[in-house]
Amino acid sequence: MVSTERLDARALVCIAIALLTWSSAYAAIAYALASFTPGEVAFSRLAIGSLCFAALLAAKRVPLPARRDWPQLVLLGLIGLTTYHVCLNWAETRIASGTASIVICLVPAATAAVSALWLRERLSLRTWVGLGVALAGTVLVVLASGQRVEADPKALLVLVCVLASAVYFVGQKPLFARSSTLAVTAFTFFVGTLGCLPFASGLPQALAAAPWSHVAALLWLGIAPSFLGYLAWNVAVHRASASRVSSFIYLSPPIAIVIGWVWLGEVPGAMVLVGGAIVIGGVVLANARRRSAAPAATLAEACKPS
Repeated sequence: MVSTERLDARALVCIAIALLTWSSAYAAIAYALASFTPGEVAFSRLAIGSLCFAALLAAKRVPLPARRDWPQLVLLGLIGLTTYHVCLNWAETRIASGTASIVICLVPAATAAVSALWLRERLSLRTWVGLGVALAGTVLVVLASGQRVEADPKALLVLVCVLASAVYFVGQKPLFARSSTLAVTAFTFFVGTLGCLPFASGLPQALAAAPWSHVAALLWLGIAPSFLGYLAWNVAVHRASASRVSSFIYLSPPIAIVIGWVWLGEVPGAMVLVGGAIVIGGVVLANARRRSAAPAATLAEACKPS
């Protein structure tokens, strides 16, 4: 099928919220890993996120998804949350952050491929070229910022994260038509938390020994990147195609550079700025639509029964 969904202002705001919170996650994970194991960090952030989702579900009286969707949601939670976060945290103890950031930027291309296979989304040549340009700009940003990049077999863990993310983003898309975005996201978080439970046996002792700053990193991970970030991202995926929304992931490294510039006074070099401009150009190209597509989308929308 050809998706007629468009990136409106609300979707763009949600993408911005997700990217801003997710851009802070890598540093917070590295900080928390000083006191906690990769599995403990994964369980903690998902458990905190689940508590936030449970409170919001109760406050808004939103029902859980229909039972017929539970098997698919269980798989998505285990793949997209349990597997993703455990592998990402473990990878951050083994490889350089620059290596991880480059590999993780394969998510948009992987999501586009899974969308084409699963949802039959036909992507234009312009979209694929835009994704390639954005990836090249991302690599330039990472290399020019001085981050260490190395060839390491442990980077395969990040490739697992890439595939898990693509399956999670695309797999939820059909479910948003039958249940609320909040209910679908919350359910996968509940499952993802249970999937990480075996890694949490030593968490009480670790919490007792950890400094407050490392515990605060866990709280931040659970509330900001997990609860706010995933909810905002899924709202955007609900409003537009998963492949188009995922292309904005390429903006994460430039956003991190800007945060460091404003917050820490780390002035980026000229090549970093050039790379950032290439990334932005690639994302714009990937999301550009032919002029003829807009009237067709408008007509299709107008013909929908009310």
